[in-house]
Formats: sequence, structure tokens, C-alpha cells
Amino acid sequence: MAIAETASSDVRIVLGTLRLDRTRQSAAQVFDWLRQAILEVRLAPGTVLQRAELAEHFGLSQTPIRDALQRLGAEGLVDIYPQHATVVSRIDLAAAQEAHYLRQAMELELLQTICQLPDDAHAALMQRLAKHLTTQEAALTHADLTAMLEADQAFHREMYDAAGMNALWVLVRQQSGHVDRLRQLHLPTQGKAQAVLADHRAIFEALQQKNTTAAQAALRQHLAGTLSFVDGMQARYPDWIRSAP
Repeated sequence: MAIAETASSDVRIVLGTLRLDRTRQSAAQVFDWLRQAILEVRLAPGTVLQRAELAEHFGLSQTPIRDALQRLGAEGLVDIYPQHATVVSRIDLAAAQEAHYLRQAMELELLQTICQLPDDAHAALMQRLAKHLTTQEAALTHADLTAMLEADQAFHREMYDAAGMNALWVLVRQQSGHVDRLRQLHLPTQGKAQAVLADHRAIFEALQQKNTTAAQAALRQHLAGTLSFVDGMQARYPDWIRSAP
């Protein structure tokens, strides 16, 4: 795919204003800000990110911008061409599939662990998951897809936390940039948001009964949803998605 220049003014409008927290490293904040814009496909594949212009936009030196871009490169979310440009990468289907298998393998084991939690810990988890379901229902009612995605992630993170596997959640998130962008493209499809909520309800109900087999079956269906529609998304966004070898 040829590198498509995006006007720097357009990039600045997309990024908006980042209010820096002076108690945190600037590079980490810029990384989080840019990463979210990429995952939400506000910074589309092919968008050129100029280090000097980003430094001016965020009111920083180029050093934290360089560090943030290097971290994005390590996650495969940007392609860095030395002495030339940094470009938001195309969505890599091979990387998305690998992230899917990694997450599925981990979460299938998590569900088994959750079903074996002591009754008090299990009941507390069910209360927290129920709140996330309520948030998802409200987001669906208001057609707020951003809130829907946030609640989706919160629902899954709750299970990692309950199993004491917080570090694994961080690992999964680091590997999930490509599949997250596919989900962002897929969620507006008619019926997709409703299917996400239905899948979460099925997982929740199985966990309530401590039925590992049913919970795992519901999880497999849930995680497979986006990848099963890849052909359609590839046809719709041919310049944004790179086929698996």
C-alpha cells in the first residue's frame, strides 16, 4: 500500500487536546493517547505521524514523541521508516489471529479458575460483572459504541483481576491492537453490539451456575465473532487490512 499523506491539521483535530499529568512521564501519556486514537481508527491506517508536528501539537520536545512512537512500533501499530516517516500500520490479520488464540487460551483457563473460587469471592465477582452488563445495556440503548467497547473490555478485565492474573491482562492488551481495530470496524454492523451483549449474558449466566463447560462454549462464540466476518471487512476496507499469509 502506498503511504497516503494525511494533512497534519487533520491529525491534530483528530488527536484533540491532551492535558498532561505532570506526575506521569510525558512519553507514556502520549503513547496512551496515540494508541487509543489508533485503536478507535480515528487515526486510520496510512496516516503519517510527523514527530516534529506531534511535538508542537502536544507542547513537548521530540524525545517523548520518539519514545511513544517506538512503543507503538513495538506493538505493530505503526510502521517506522527511519529518516522518512512514521505511518499508522495496516491491520495485520495474522497478528489479529495470534492475539485471538492467545486471549482465548488464557480466558478459557480463567473461566475454570473462576468457577472454583470460594463462594464469597465468586459472589462478589458476579456482582461486579452484573454492573458491567448494566453499563453495556445502557450503552446499547443510547447507541454509544465507544461506551459499549469500554464496558466489553471492563467485563473481561474483571475476570483477570478475580483470578489474580492482572499481568496477563496487560500482556493480552499489548498483543491485541490489530484485533481491537477489527472489532472497532465490526461493531457498527447491524446486530453486532446486540450479539456482544448476548454473549456476555451467556458467559455471566454460566459463571453464576459455576458451569465451566457452558461458560467456555459461550466465550468461544464471543471471541470468534469478529474474525468470522473478516472477509466482509476486508472487502469494505481493502486498503486498511493486510491478509494473513
